[in-house]
Amino acid sequence: MNQPASAYFIEDRHDVLETHTLSVLVDNEPGVLARVIGLFSGRGYNIESLTVSETEHEKHLSRITIVTTATRVVIEQIINQLDRLVPVHRVIDLTEQARHTTTARPLERELALVKVAGEGENRLEALRLADAFKAQVIDATTRHFVFEITGRTSKIEQFISILEPIGLVEVSRTGIAALQRGPEGM
Repeated sequence: MNQPASAYFIEDRHDVLETHTLSVLVDNEPGVLARVIGLFSGRGYNIESLTVSETEHEKHLSRITIVTTATRVVIEQIINQLDRLVPVHRVIDLTEQARHTTTARPLERELALVKVAGEGENRLEALRLADAFKAQVIDATTRHFVFEITGRTSKIEQFISILEPIGLVEVSRTGIAALQRGPEGM
C-alpha cells in the first residue's frame, strides 16, 4: 500500500455547493463596498450577483445584497469574516433564515432591460412573449423594442432565452434585491 507524501491524513471530501443570498447592512461611506468585495476576491470566493443602495438616509446606512455559491462551511466563513469588518453592522444569510421558516427561499427579485430587434412576424412574436411574461415596452421604434421585466432570476433568464432566436440585441440586469419574509426587519 502506498503511503501519502504528506504526514496529514488526506480526506476525500465531496461537499455540496449551495447558493446563498446574504444581506449586509453597512455604513454608507467611501471604501466600504471595496472592503466587502475585497474580502471575497482576496479569498477566491465568487459573487454571482451584487446590489447595493442606501436604505436609511438619516442613519447613512446601505444594504449590500450578495448572492454566492460555496459549501456550507465556506458560507459560514464568509459570514463570520463579513461580521468582523468595521463598517458592517449586521449580516444575515437570507437563504438559511428561509430554511428555518415555512418558506424555501427568501423574497428575491431582479430587474432587466432587454433590447430586441426585429420586423414582421418576429416583432409580433416579441410583443406576444412580453405580454405573456408581463414585461413592459419602455422604448420602441419600427425596428426594435426595449422591454422592462421584473421577477425571479429564473423568469428573467427564461424570457431572455426565448427572445434570443427572435432577435435579442443586448441585456442589462440589476442583480438580485432580497428581503427576509415575515414582520421582522434587519
